[in-house]
Amino acid sequence: MDTYVCGGCGWHYNGDTPFDKLPDDYTCPMCGTAKSLFKKVEG
Repeated sequence: MDTYVCGGCGWHYNGDTPFDKLPDDYTCPMCGTAKSLFKKVEG
């Protein structure tokens, strides 16, 4: 399963909703970085 990591603080998204299904205005809950700045880490 792929993981998405915040480019601002390194927080890992691992919610129940697939990352690509999150709204475009989603932001990191830890630091507020935009969804577009998350990096996909294949795993």
